[in-house]
Amino acid sequence: MKKVILAAVAVFAFSFANAQEAKFGIKGGLNFANFSGDIQDNTTLVGFNVGGFAEINVSDKFAIQPELLYSTQGADGDGGNFKTAYVNIPVMIKYLAAPKFNLEVGPQVGFLTSAKVKEDGGLSGDVKKLFKSTDFGLNFGAGYDFTEKISVGVRYNLGLSNLFTEEFDALLGEKTKVHNSVLSLSLACKF
Repeated sequence: MKKVILAAVAVFAFSFANAQEAKFGIKGGLNFANFSGDIQDNTTLVGFNVGGFAEINVSDKFAIQPELLYSTQGADGDGGNFKTAYVNIPVMIKYLAAPKFNLEVGPQVGFLTSAKVKEDGGLSGDVKKLFKSTDFGLNFGAGYDFTEKISVGVRYNLGLSNLFTEEFDALLGEKTKVHNSVLSLSLACKF
């Protein structure tokens, strides 16, 4: 985990060193989160994302955009819901397909900050120990620049890591594979 954080800091430091080619900004928006895999009867849980980014132009058509985001995720299901929160670090490669339109793809690492369950019967509690502390995913998205400073984006995070620990599997009595699945809509402001 320390190596990943150091790598993210190095990317941001590189961004500051090349400030003439970089734009910095803040972004935030809605998450439509769910779990995929060995789970049934779950539905989308609405959350949010907020954070900052650096857009580093590497050519006329390509840019690299490292981000640092706080993201609420989880899933709603029969009888209750799981609410999780992560500090996500995506590093997106942006292709400027048209003057104001871009496509993006890139890896993401997420660090779990909280996990709670709430059952319809009123029972609720902290279940962070049932979740793995790190999540890896792959993002796909698109964006549109209204002006040089204001843009909107849509992104899908395909979770690649199994979310639950062996302790969760022991509670269920079987091994499970469950992944994050998050569709995000965001508004960004560049400085």
